[in-house]
Amino acid sequence: MSIFRKKTKPINLEHPDQIQDLLATGKPVLIDFFQFGCRPCQIMDGIVNELAEDYAGEVHVVKANAAHVPELFHRYKVKSTPTFLVMTLREGANAPTQRFRASGLVKKDQLAKTLEGSGARKPV
Repeated sequence: MSIFRKKTKPINLEHPDQIQDLLATGKPVLIDFFQFGCRPCQIMDGIVNELAEDYAGEVHVVKANAAHVPELFHRYKVKSTPTFLVMTLREGANAPTQRFRASGLVKKDQLAKTLEGSGARKPV
């Protein structure tokens, strides 16, 4: 066993269809809609990275860059950055359920409570 463990990092979305694949695993998906040069996005980046590490294996934490997946911004009607969505896919349902949406600076505790309310458990 190694004393150094590789940190879990958020997934960088390259294509909008990746969201459906992630939802199909049954785990909650936290999407961070951001853009470069956005000061609040830079502040939230550290919190999003911490959540990816804290909930490794329990939640898919993904980052959606406005320059790379603009169609995803349009699909979810994101008008400002950063915007956060927590989504799940209910059993037997084809459409994802949006469990949480917030824009701007959001406290880590609020995001963590939302993830846990969506079925995620923080690994010990």
